[in-house]
Amino acid sequence: MPFSQTAPEPLLIVGHGTADAGGVREFQSFIDRLRTTMRPDGVDVAGGFIELSAPAVGAAWQELAERGHGRLTAVPLVLVAAGHAKGDIPAALEREVRRHPGTSYRFGRPLGPHPALLAMLAERITEVAGTAGLSGTAVLLVGRGSTDPDANAEVCKVARLLQETTDVEFVETAFVSLARPDVTEGLERVRRLGARRVVVTPYFLFDGVLPQRVITQSLEFARITRELDIMVARHLGDCAELGALVAERYREALAGDIRMNCDTCAYRVLLPGFEDKLGAPQTPHHHPDDPAGHGHGHGHGHVGSHAN
Repeated sequence: MPFSQTAPEPLLIVGHGTADAGGVREFQSFIDRLRTTMRPDGVDVAGGFIELSAPAVGAAWQELAERGHGRLTAVPLVLVAAGHAKGDIPAALEREVRRHPGTSYRFGRPLGPHPALLAMLAERITEVAGTAGLSGTAVLLVGRGSTDPDANAEVCKVARLLQETTDVEFVETAFVSLARPDVTEGLERVRRLGARRVVVTPYFLFDGVLPQRVITQSLEFARITRELDIMVARHLGDCAELGALVAERYREALAGDIRMNCDTCAYRVLLPGFEDKLGAPQTPHHHPDDPAGHGHGHGHGHVGSHAN
């Protein structure tokens, strides 16, 4: 099929994937939202995952190619520039270029930090703080956690921005996997800092195994330690504000305005304790729905180019 030379470049949304069916449904609902909002501009939209759940990103790429698109604009549906955005997703996209001769892509940047995300977080916190209000309320912002120090530092930056732009008492940071402090340690820090009311706020786009773990660990701490009034906010979720942010990242990529920060990236800069990451080769995740049925590589580095 000849590729269209006149249609707007389609938007390919690339998610990580989750073993949680609810999270997959939220992702699909979000793709449907973007299709509706971008249809007036003639922008085709598809989405897929790099691992764990269907549809695979390869299926989404194939879907767009079969509709006549040769040049795609891919936006990573991730909050921080960890290994997935820096390596795994570009590697998966590069694999599709090789599978589909004549196709190419532009690569957008991760979603955060961004004022829209701060506003969404503040709204989620206010939802559960209720009539008690934010005065005297601490926040524990819980990120996914990464082996990439730059990604963990981004979560801490969001926490500080949240403290600077809201009326909460203070904001502490924790991680649910791969980095410390964990949720329990974070809540203990909040307790020792003198808070009596805390909103645990998952910094996640959609539901899944890890956001559910944040809830479980928070409730367990509340059961054992009764000094704190612990509330848990909902994750960011499928919403119009998130859709507008993804559309913004799409337009940036089209304009060539990609301002990814690589100054503290362990894959590009030698950081003490992370020497093994510098220049490490990158291979795509294995995806159970990928037709190749092989390629179990899971490196963590940059591929040769983010855009082709």
